Amino acid sequence: MVSTSWRLHTIIVGLLMVLHETTVESSAYATPAPGGETTATASASPTEHVILFVLEGFGKDSLKGGTMPSLSKLVKEGSVTWSATGVKPALRLPTMASLITGLPVEKHGVNWNSFEFSRGYPRAPSVFDYLDLSGGRDSAIFYMDESLYQLARPEPYTDYQLCGALRPECVPTKIVTYIQQYFKKATSGHGYGHAILSLPHLLVVHLPEAGRAGVLHGWSSKEYRDALRTVDTAIKSVLDLFKEYALSDRTTVIVTALSGKGTDIGADSPTTDSPVVPWIVSGTGIKHGQVIHQPVSIIDTGATVMRILGLETHTEWDSKAVEEIFQTAAATSAAPPSKKP
Repeated sequence: MVSTSWRLHTIIVGLLMVLHETTVESSAYATPAPGGETTATASASPTEHVILFVLEGFGKDSLKGGTMPSLSKLVKEGSVTWSATGVKPALRLPTMASLITGLPVEKHGVNWNSFEFSRGYPRAPSVFDYLDLSGGRDSAIFYMDESLYQLARPEPYTDYQLCGALRPECVPTKIVTYIQQYFKKATSGHGYGHAILSLPHLLVVHLPEAGRAGVLHGWSSKEYRDALRTVDTAIKSVLDLFKEYALSDRTTVIVTALSGKGTDIGADSPTTDSPVVPWIVSGTGIKHGQVIHQPVSIIDTGATVMRILGLETHTEWDSKAVEEIFQTAAATSAAPPSKKP
């Protein structure tokens, strides 16, 4: 006999699936198979997908010597500042928490730097929550460090895949393989896992390889330069995947870093008091060759993702959209998605 608790669990999951399926089907993005036709209703924003690459140990000097041609192209074709402010303490977990919550450390409260099960998940809403509430937009997140398990709060509209430095196979090429598998399953018609039935609007890809190599082998070492090339190859592979699925002309790419060159954000205590990181945006709807003059913080990433997708931000978070990067001066809000019959 099936237990009452199991029946209740099944009913709850079923209700979540119905609610989420309705949201996904009514959203404005399409999920074609490679080279396929799209049938979804067009969004008010020209962008339907955002890729957020989060690097470590990366700065303007990292592009010297032609080590990162794909990223250099994004810089040339997009808008950039090399002096976006990070957060204090300049550590991996607090900085990533600020990036996804749009709040400084003193507000989101994550001031430690390793996964601690007893602390639970941050209470502050994340950009993933705001995307869902503002327009039923789903997210997929690929983290490459054990500490970031602290941020992988279970949610029906967000898929997480994580691995870390303690697993030798956890390298950028493995993350790319995970993403390729994700795309294949998400467009299969059966969904990916229990919730995401289509390609998400926001794809977050964490690539810490260069920062780790710099800390272990030195910031002028061959290992660091090789790691930069590996990261660049991973970026190109993800961009090629979007091209394969005919999504490139509806995609905007953001590249930032949890730390600049020379900083160890995996340490027990900060190694810099003035964190500065690059912040690059390129793709649909973004100005080409633009040097960003307005002040930018890594905290502004979330609101800028919302702005890119044409969504209004109904919240008092500290994140602010970086308006200077857009080809159109005023924000355009996406019309509520219409339901399919």
